[in-house]
Amino acid sequence: MTSLSVLGSGSAGNAFALVSEGMVLLIDAGFSAREIARRAAVAGVDLTRLSGIALTHEHGDHAQGALRLAEQHDVPVLASAGTWAALGGRRGVRHLPLRCTSRTECGPFTLAGCDLQHDAAEPLALTVTTSAGVTVGIAYDFGRATQALRYHFRSLNAIVLEANYDEVMLRTSAYPASVQHRIAGGGGHLSNTASAQLLLELHHPGLTTVVLAHLSRRCNTPDAARAAVEPVLRAAGFAGRLVIATQDSPLAPFPLTDTLTLPFPAFADDAAATKNGAPEEAPV
Repeated sequence: MTSLSVLGSGSAGNAFALVSEGMVLLIDAGFSAREIARRAAVAGVDLTRLSGIALTHEHGDHAQGALRLAEQHDVPVLASAGTWAALGGRRGVRHLPLRCTSRTECGPFTLAGCDLQHDAAEPLALTVTTSAGVTVGIAYDFGRATQALRYHFRSLNAIVLEANYDEVMLRTSAYPASVQHRIAGGGGHLSNTASAQLLLELHHPGLTTVVLAHLSRRCNTPDAARAAVEPVLRAAGFAGRLVIATQDSPLAPFPLTDTLTLPFPAFADDAAATKNGAPEEAPV
């Protein structure tokens, strides 16, 4: 079985744990190594089964615990050449390159990357295929979806996608105009509306799970993100699980499948995650 756990997502830190054949792939490590271990324990994720740590880019809210965790567990860091160089590496930590032109294997996981526009060294959206054939895509910290990303994310079973801000809340926020422009720009973040539109384009019968990630506390709420995305997806025929990732509390692992079986397995977040509060936003 393949499962996904949200250890936390927002501008204060991002980390997801994908499990297949009992092995764990950590996707981003945006908390301290100690905090990731704590959150993994709360979520029931066994980091002694860690096979690797995949990074989307080098910013602290995505990578701060990566090198220390890789050293502790003697596992490789999977990242683009630019991300690895920006991290500075660490003696004894192995690097497995992620490229847009090839695939990289790590235990029961096969990864590929797609270039994104963001103010980082070489940021990537990632897709992961498990040995069971389940496909997962992760994309955040970008303001515009390219045709390459649309192609890269076609026919996925699960998508973790940024829904960072509500447009009205951003325009009426206390952020200076320059920061608002940066957040809403092509290299900034994806709005709820843009996230809904992209998911509509990517929807297909095999899409069983959508996770909305990297929500802004100042310029978004879980309710606003859900209200913008869910009606669009449901109208398109999406009958799967919609999860709202939270910043402060990890979510228990939920199963990922390549086909939709109704009734869909219940998951507490489907209705209640919005009560946990939204991630904190920082203009980074």
